[in-house]
Formats: sequence, C-alpha cells, structure tokens
Amino acid sequence: MLKSKTQNHLQETIFPFTTQDGLECNLIRVQGEKPPDKSPVLLVHGAGVRGNIFRAPVETNVVDYLVASGYDVWLENWRASIDVKQNHWTLDEAAVYDHPQAVKTIVEATGWDKIKAIIHCQGSTSFMMSAVAGLVPEVETIISNAVSLHPIVPLGSAIKIKTALPLVKPFTDHLNPQWGLEAKTFAAKLISAFVALTHHECNNAVCKQVSFTYGFGFPALWRHENLNEATHEWVKQEFAYVPLSFFEQISTCISKGHLISVAGKAELPDNFVAQPPQTEARIAFFGGALNLCFLPESQRKTFDFFNSYRPDYHSLHILPTYSHLDVFMGQNSAVDIFPLIVSELEKPI
Repeated sequence: MLKSKTQNHLQETIFPFTTQDGLECNLIRVQGEKPPDKSPVLLVHGAGVRGNIFRAPVETNVVDYLVASGYDVWLENWRASIDVKQNHWTLDEAAVYDHPQAVKTIVEATGWDKIKAIIHCQGSTSFMMSAVAGLVPEVETIISNAVSLHPIVPLGSAIKIKTALPLVKPFTDHLNPQWGLEAKTFAAKLISAFVALTHHECNNAVCKQVSFTYGFGFPALWRHENLNEATHEWVKQEFAYVPLSFFEQISTCISKGHLISVAGKAELPDNFVAQPPQTEARIAFFGGALNLCFLPESQRKTFDFFNSYRPDYHSLHILPTYSHLDVFMGQNSAVDIFPLIVSELEKPI
C-alpha cells in the first residue's frame, strides 16, 4: 500500500517492496509542487542510518536541490536502514536482493527504462557490487561517495576493527550509537564508558559513539565546522543498530584491499576486481580529502580500476574541505558540492 504526505511543500510517497529473501524494505519518492521533468534518481544511504540521512536540517539539502533541479528523487531504505526490521546483513544480500529490487520498483513505477543513482558509504559498496555483477543494468549514471570497491582506512581504524571485533563479539551481536543516550546491556555500558573516556571532541554523545563505531577520528564522519548546530543535534536520531556481521565482512575486505563476497551468492563474483565490471554505467567517484572513515585513496583506486577498462569515461572528484557524510549534510554543500553532483548527473552517456 502506498502512503503519501506533504512536508515542506514536498510530496512524499512510500513505495514498499519485498526482497527475494522476504525482507520488507521501502522507497520514499519525493517530488515538488511541479512534476519532475528529468529522470528518476535513487539515493542509497550507508550502514545504520536511513534514507532520511540525505535530508539534513540545512537551508537546502541534497533532496531539495535535486527536486529543484527537476529530478524525480527516490530514497531507498535497504536492509541496513534503521527503519527496516533489524537483521544480520552483509553487503552480499543487499547487492543481490535489495538494490536490484529497488531499481526494478522505480522503473516499473515511473516508466523510465534508465535511471541514475547517488550512493554513499556501504550503500555505495553494496550497490557497486550489484553494478559490477551486472544486476542493475537500468542504472546509467552512478555518483559514488566515500568508498566503492577498495575500502582503504586509516591505520588506527584497521587496528581497531581487528582487535575490537573479537573483544566485543562475546557480549553483543551489534553496535548502536544510541547507547550514547541510553545503555542498558553490559556491552552497551562498557562501550559507552570507553567512548566517554576517549572522545572529548564535542558534547553530543551520539556523535562521539558514531566516531567510535565507524572510523578513527574526532569526529570521524564529518568536520564539525561543516555542520550547523541543528544538524549536529539532528544526528542523534539518525544513527542506530548496525550488526557485527557487516563489520566482519568489511574487516576482511580491508585486509584484502578490495571487496569480496562472503555469503556464497551465485550472482556475485568472489573477488569484485578480478574481472571487468559488468556495467555500462558512467561513474563519478567523490571522496572527501579529510575523510577519516575511508581515505580518499579508496575512491582513487576504484577510479583507476574502472578507468583501466574504459579510459576517459568516468570521473574522480576529491573534495578538499570535506570528510565523509558532511558531503551531503554540510551547511555549505549546496554551494560547494551539489552543483557538481548535478553536473555529473547531466553529462551525456
């Protein structure tokens, strides 16, 4: 059943979809007062957040900007979303079940046979797995932020994920930045105490938990100076449950230097950079120069991989004053970054 509402002069319609393995996910279609005159654009969030992460309380967020530019905007809540039933996911299930079904749903609902996508962090890694395996041929343009096929992290992050996982796993099967606000279990209390002892960069308990969970910085996913006060407060409600099953997979990928599959899905290669990518999509790789979650070298390396097969087709943008999520949530992103995003979306194929 479709559900619609109007918010800030934008019409939102929820399109539920069920994945092949039976998980209930959804898409949120956002349109303005004037019908879109450009193609659908799918926005794919990262781990432990939701589609709403693209709608920070800034003067103009990326959804606003895309709608004003004439695009038909779709926000995907895939299995990593905090608005989806908690599950022990890996990137493999998302690549095989979630993103192809989301794309199919958009194509069927709109009548467009080709769409575009903006993908971030683990939404980017899993969606790129779909793309290079040939599972989303309807997507003709992809803008990938932060990381795609080569997860390269700061040395401190690599050490932390290798040492922390075995220590944490006996006590919990997930992490949750909401523990900064309320810690009920022994693991939650222990981790919250550790974060309180080691993170003093701000007074936002969820912000500090996010930095512990996802990177090796103070903070790790944004530069405080890039966020307005409202956004820094807003993030308290936008980060929650993320399973250790994901961290186990990404830890192995970090050690290998590239994405690998772990779930034995016949649709996916074991190694995602061992053969030519099975996609005709043109890809624009974005990376914050100050990213302390995934280093900008992550995107450079994947760009080089794609460029080796199709020279001068794809593009790379390293953003000098940005980090990870502030690319989308920054108070000045509408001036610094969104025009570049739209220019990449509008390049002819």
